[in-house]
Amino acid sequence: MLELCGIDAAYGSIQALHRVSLRVEQGEIVTLIGANGAGKTTTLMAISGLVPPHRGEILFAGRTITGLAPEVLVRLGICQVPEGRHIFPDLSVAENLDLGAFLRRDRRQVAADREQVYRLFPVLQQRRRQPGGTLSGGEQQMLAISRALMARPRLLLLDEPSMGLAPLMTKHLFEIIVAINKEQHTTILLVEQNANLALQVADRGYVLENGRIVMHDTAEALRRTPAVQSAYLGI
Repeated sequence: MLELCGIDAAYGSIQALHRVSLRVEQGEIVTLIGANGAGKTTTLMAISGLVPPHRGEILFAGRTITGLAPEVLVRLGICQVPEGRHIFPDLSVAENLDLGAFLRRDRRQVAADREQVYRLFPVLQQRRRQPGGTLSGGEQQMLAISRALMARPRLLLLDEPSMGLAPLMTKHLFEIIVAINKEQHTTILLVEQNANLALQVADRGYVLENGRIVMHDTAEALRRTPAVQSAYLGI
């Protein structure tokens, strides 16, 4: 479904990605792990069109999408849940969800998708009239994911979904992420600082160091790799 081929990306004169290549097959959960500053978020932003690569090619469903505008990519089915959530704090939960469906015109199906979101996250239905900024951190993360789901993504990019969340909330959130993948058949590319948890739910993984892919394998194989265990799993 998604393939990055030799992607370079930079912020001004600072190069963040060096010839990054990876692939995500339809129906997979693929995780990208690495230390802070390794280039994980930049990789997602390059896919989303927010940081245009200056070398390489990005393919989605067999077509080149390198350099396309973010709104075009959303129409094609690529949606990102950014690090830090970035919900609209002054808008209600329901209004945040409506903005997720802004580009859609199938109003009846939008209403059905909203109900599906409420089934996944019942607390959002209870708080649908509350301003997003009054929600807890975990509830805001649920809202950020739900807003992306309202766009009916074929590929969901998740950037540090567990950031700032308590362990029980993190566990619950990851159970829902797996459910989104399995029940809604949504392909997921996951960036997550909690490498152990990410590798537990993923099918495959890539290790990014200093803007370069240094290792990739099945998630289970990476969990057994001594270098990964010592650097990211605390073993």
